[in-house]
Amino acid sequence: MGDTPPTLRTVWDAAARIAPHVHRTPLLTCATLDRMAGRRIFLKCESFQRGGAFKFRGACNAVLALPAADAARGVVTHSSGNHGQALALAARIRGTTAHVVLPQNAALVKAHALEEYGATVYRCAPTQQAREEAARQVGHRTGATFVPPFDHPDIISGQGTLVPELLQQLAATGEAPPDAIVAPVGGGGLISGIAVAASGLVPHTRVIGCEPSGADDAAQSLASGRRVSLEHPRSIADGLLTGLGHVTWPIIRRVVDRIVVVDDTDIVAAMRLVWERAKLIIEPSAAVAVAAVLSSEFRSLCGVNRIVVVLSGGNVDPDHLPW
Repeated sequence: MGDTPPTLRTVWDAAARIAPHVHRTPLLTCATLDRMAGRRIFLKCESFQRGGAFKFRGACNAVLALPAADAARGVVTHSSGNHGQALALAARIRGTTAHVVLPQNAALVKAHALEEYGATVYRCAPTQQAREEAARQVGHRTGATFVPPFDHPDIISGQGTLVPELLQQLAATGEAPPDAIVAPVGGGGLISGIAVAASGLVPHTRVIGCEPSGADDAAQSLASGRRVSLEHPRSIADGLLTGLGHVTWPIIRRVVDRIVVVDDTDIVAAMRLVWERAKLIIEPSAAVAVAAVLSSEFRSLCGVNRIVVVLSGGNVDPDHLPW
């Protein structure tokens, strides 16, 4: 995989590369959210992306960018579910095989989806170390190329493609660029891609991340000025339990304005609110961004009256809803 640092140029290159394969996801509004937040909210619905999450943008870019010889040996990754599904779908488009290491606490619906996409699934303990070691062993045994879930320029550049897309959608309806873009933070691939693209296209737009209180390593990292790792992160937002990477952290430190932290109770309430009032199925990780813009901390921010909230995914097990 290429190692060129992510830039606005690599985001544009990624957009051209993946254009035939990704969905142009809707940018929707909800009057109830506007009223509750006291601001104008635009929902960038990556829950409608192929694979059910934004992850397909980065995975598709990374797999399509692989040299033919590397792609022929297959690809391997570790994932809580969404990146694995995205990689499996991207591998199928490229005509190669996918191997996905999945933590044991990942939703069963995600494991089933991986198998339906044609991936070979390997279960492991729900720790970062276990995931990385299992993926390394699978790669050694199969010869597959490792495609990281977030910490690589190709992944970051692919995730950043949603920014020019949403700006085009706003402009098409006569709307100006937003005052802020709000997105959840796990490993940091999404927020880093947004930060790279936004800083080049709309430098006055603030990039704001959000995290569960039980997995707030990004907030702690920004506060301390150094990358913080949590030994046992816990949250209902299982897609956000991964720590920041070596590539994503410097981008977050340099460009991201702040990280808003919310509790699991607020995440569940926000998820249910979006299901009931916006009629959109989102997963807990996506609901973190909605909970953030409804929080008292966000209400105290000045100059952010028009906000794009990235609904990062919609892969939910309907037999295990949190309410």
